[in-house]
Amino acid sequence: MSQGKRVGIIGAGNVGATVAYSLAMLGSCHEIILRDNKIDVAKGKALDMSQAASAVRSHTVVSVAEDMSDLVDCDVVVITAGSPRLPGMSRDDLLMINANITKEVVQGVAKYSPQAIIIMVSNPLDAMTYVALKESGFDRSRVIGMAGILDSSRMAAFIQEKLGYGGGQIRASVMGGHGDDMVPLPRYSTVAGVPLNDVLTQDEIDEIVDRTRHGGAEIVGYLKTGSAYYAPAKSAAIMVDAILKDTKQIHPCAVFLEGEYGYEDVVSGVPVMLGAKGAEKIIEVTLNEKEEAMFKKSCDSVGDLIQTLNENKFFEGN
Repeated sequence: MSQGKRVGIIGAGNVGATVAYSLAMLGSCHEIILRDNKIDVAKGKALDMSQAASAVRSHTVVSVAEDMSDLVDCDVVVITAGSPRLPGMSRDDLLMINANITKEVVQGVAKYSPQAIIIMVSNPLDAMTYVALKESGFDRSRVIGMAGILDSSRMAAFIQEKLGYGGGQIRASVMGGHGDDMVPLPRYSTVAGVPLNDVLTQDEIDEIVDRTRHGGAEIVGYLKTGSAYYAPAKSAAIMVDAILKDTKQIHPCAVFLEGEYGYEDVVSGVPVMLGAKGAEKIIEVTLNEKEEAMFKKSCDSVGDLIQTLNENKFFEGN
């Protein structure tokens, strides 16, 4: 089934390289093409991964695109390229730097892999997904942001740690933007089908929700230099795999809303059905008043970033 499938990965740093490694080990695609401005580093990683694929008898070959024009006819392109937030850099500075990187990269993808489905991983995630959608001209089903799977997996890990049992049977649900305004949904989270509030107290659930919101910052605090990459990369690889295998599985992903949940012209994390055509269906779950208020706050904060891009005339001339 996966014969001939090709995945491009732009940005071969920790996240991009680990996405490539995960996919190579799964054997989900025939070829993985790495693109990075450090071409020799990308070549070294590609060789290493191709050899690892051979070790597990995977048929996946990992190669390098020395130029964007080498990234042709990809079924899926994962974009992890972007600048980290450096000391003294404001959130708006980072927004503009990464928006410009995303714009350039996405124009290349649209030119050389016009049928591809784009998965955005670069931060600020929801705003970069919006930029990728506008710059590619693709249908919204083909530009998807990776955040919900990561945030849900963090929440599930914290639930397992708190409970001490239930590993592999925990389903945690998170919606909204990626960051402090994410919307963890304990009501839709279960352990082997048992509602979370039947196995944990409200105080314990509140603690898990708070820790989930700051899950990335907790890891940065330990690492000092750099940020999480194993879980983000695996989350992106899960999305790629679902698309290549046309599984129709439902995962929380960041997509452009056109009236769903009452929102327009904004990107936010919602449950979507992933298949060969990308985000093939948006699932609208029922939110209570408190959850609706959190989701509104989340969408508003993404709207603010989009507004900043508009104020800087970012989309003019397209």
